[in-house]
This record gives sequence, C-alpha cells and structure tokens, in this order.
Amino acid sequence: MNPAAAGPPPPWYREVSRGQWKAMAAAWIGYLLDGFDFVLITLVLTEIADEFHLSPAAAASLVSGAFVTRWLGGALLGAMGDRHGRKAAMVASILLYSLGTFACGFAWDYASLFAARLLIGMGMAGEYSASATYVLESWPARLRNRASGFLISGYAGGTILASELYKWVVPHWGWRWMFWIGVAPVLVALWVRRALPEAADWSAEVAGRAARPNPFRPLFRGRVRGCVNAALAAAATAALLCVFTPLGAGLVWPPALLAAGCLFAFAAQLGGRRGWVLYVALMCTVFCAFLYSWPIQALLPTYLKTELGYAPSEVTDVMFYAGFGTMLGCWLAGFVGDWIGTRRAYACTLLGSLAFVFPVFAVQDSLVGLGVLLFFLLALGQGISGILPKYIASHFPTENRAASLGFVYNTGALGGAVAPVLGAHLAEGMPLGRALAVLTFGLTLVVIVLVGGDVPRRLARLADPDAMASSATLVETGTRS
Repeated sequence: MNPAAAGPPPPWYREVSRGQWKAMAAAWIGYLLDGFDFVLITLVLTEIADEFHLSPAAAASLVSGAFVTRWLGGALLGAMGDRHGRKAAMVASILLYSLGTFACGFAWDYASLFAARLLIGMGMAGEYSASATYVLESWPARLRNRASGFLISGYAGGTILASELYKWVVPHWGWRWMFWIGVAPVLVALWVRRALPEAADWSAEVAGRAARPNPFRPLFRGRVRGCVNAALAAAATAALLCVFTPLGAGLVWPPALLAAGCLFAFAAQLGGRRGWVLYVALMCTVFCAFLYSWPIQALLPTYLKTELGYAPSEVTDVMFYAGFGTMLGCWLAGFVGDWIGTRRAYACTLLGSLAFVFPVFAVQDSLVGLGVLLFFLLALGQGISGILPKYIASHFPTENRAASLGFVYNTGALGGAVAPVLGAHLAEGMPLGRALAVLTFGLTLVVIVLVGGDVPRRLARLADPDAMASSATLVETGTRS
C-alpha cells in the first residue's frame, strides 16, 4: 500500500489517549494549587513584615524558608514514588503543602511562620518530582517535552489565581485568609487517589517486581554508614536554618559550606562512583537556574509596592501579565523542545529573554508598558523552565527517576532560597530594581552556557566515558522528535 494514499498523519493531540489527558489534568491542577500556595508569601510579604516588624532581609528569608527542606522532601517523597508508585507520592505531597499553607494563617510570629514554610517546602518538592515523573511516564515518548511544558504551566496559573484573589481578599479580610484558602488542595489530593491509574512506565517496569527499588539503599548500607548519613542530614538542615534565619547572623559562610558539603556527600553516594559527577553538575545547573529566576519571582511584588508605589489592585494587574506570560512560555517551550530539542530550546529562548531584562526595570510610570515587557521577559526567561523536568528526568532510569529528579532538582532549588536574600542584600547598596536586573541577566548567561553546552553530560563523560555511553543516548532520544 502506498503510504501517501493513507493521507496526512493525525494531529499530535490525538496521539494522547483520554486516560493520558486525565493524568495531565489531575497533575496540572496539583501544580496550579502548588503555585497558588507557594506564591502567597511573596504577595503578602510587605503586610507580614509590617505586622511582625521584620527587616527586608528577614522578610525575604520567609520566602527562602520553603527551600530549606526541599532537598529532604524531594528525596523522601521521590523515593516513595519510586517504591510505592507516583500516585501515592502525589497525594502525600499535596497534603503536606496544603496543611503547611493552612498553618501559615495561624502564625503568631516570625518563627511560627517560618516553621510552616518548612512544611510547605517538603510538600512542594514532592509535588514536583511525583507529578513530573507521573506525567512524563504516562504520555507518549515523542510528546514528553510538550507534556512537561503543559504541566509546569499549572504553577504559573496558580500565581495568576493567587494574585487575583489578593486584590479581593487582603484589603477586606487581611493576609491570613489568603493562607486559609490554601487548604483547598486537600480535596484534590483525595480525588487524585480515587480517580487516577498509576503511571504507565512505573507500572510496566517496577510495579510487578518482587523487590521494589530502594533509592536510599546506598545511604544506609551498614549501621555505621546509616548513622553517619543521619547525622549529615541533621547537620545539613541545621546549617541551612543558620544560613536563612537570624540564627546564623554574622556566620553565613561556615554553615553554608557545611550544608554544601553534606549535600555533595549525599550526591556522591546516590550517584555512585560512576554517576556522582552527573548528580553534582545537574544540581549546580538547577541552582543557577533558580538564581536567575527567583529574584523576580520572589521580590517583584515588593518592588512594585515599595519602589514604584503601586496599589494592591495595580500589583495584581502586573502579576497577571507576569503569570500569563510564564504560562504561555511553558506551552511554547514544550512545542519548541519537541521541535528542535530540549537543550537548543532552552539556550535559544533564554538568549532571547536577555533583551527584556533591563528594560523591565527601566519602566517607572507605565503600568501597561511594564506589564507587556514582563510578559515577554517571563514567557522567554521563566516559561522555558517548563521543560526542565524533561531535561533532568531524561538522565535517569525509571526505577530511580523520581528520587533522582527530586533530589537533584530540589537540592539545586536552594538557589531559590539564596536569590531573594541575595536580592535584598544587593538592594541595600543599590535600588531593588537594579539589583534584580543584575542578578537575572548575569545568571541567565550562566545557565545558557550550562544547558546549551550540555555541560553536565560532558563533565560526566570526562569522569567515566563508558558509563555515559548509554546515558548520552537516553538524553538525545529524550530531546529529539
């Protein structure tokens, strides 16, 4: 039979079954509510700072608080997803960050609010790894950049929803009600558990095994090693608390170096003799990606209210432009990634975003102009993060994908904890807008080099050429259609 006589191939969306669209919808809603819960603190940061009499740096550390426990939540809930299924990990993560957000509304001081943010961080980390692996393993392999972009766009949708509620809720009822509304994801968690099948790849490759995978086995092989690693986990958490709270005032570098050493020790053990370089290189790449993106995400509302003097309703308008730009950028990233490859899409899109960084912070008196520039900056600069899960996950096999993705991504996400504090400190010597522009522009260039140049895989190949042969094939086939 002549293939031409069969007519053109069906559109891509018909390759996705009804069950796969349902999986996407459920995970997307989880990301929507994840974004909603997480961005609340940035919207009400000035109100909280006024009520609790916090300095700008102390207030910014509340944003950082959720990142302190992300590495632990990503690893634990990721391991849960590898061992017991992606769906169970999704439910657990949604419950954690929803209850943490609800608790924020009852905070009576800085310490109690920071503690609730720690719980949110653990849940958000698990949501990222569980939902990303769930969707990527459920959709057709040829369309997984698209799946990744669609999924991450839910987070941007949550920021839009939160900013719209902000202008109605806070002026009438105060900032605490914004957090109490955040308990809604609990209902989604229950629906997810009841209605969804397990991820196809995990069901096919792992579910039927007599011995389920245990990604943490290398960390607890023997009593001595187990005790040492438990001590390292406690030391890393304590050190991060010192770095990002007033506990470590005046002693930032020693605990920061201690935390980095502990986390690199975990990466070395989880990656093994042949894979530790890949783990560390990916962690550093994600760290830089958060450093370029999170100064704007965390401190944009503060910049709008303090330096530009915008009212809450005007802040909402600007955040709508920003959130919608990020959402559209995630969708675009998925299509471009399937078209030209993940790494090329990442580098080219970030390069285009540089043209908008300084103009955004040069606009002083035009709400519409600022909104339009932010739309394009975030569509290109932050929307491309929609395919970051695809980029990271393609380096790991199914049996340890969720734990590896969860650990690598959420350890690197500590860049998001550093970013707002670094932005606030830079703003002590220059206007906040200029500080945000400098951080965003400089770190974007670094990420262009790291991802576009495929630096993590190249370093891993130098460390062990034989071990990277199959991994290189996995990355390439995962990024080309």
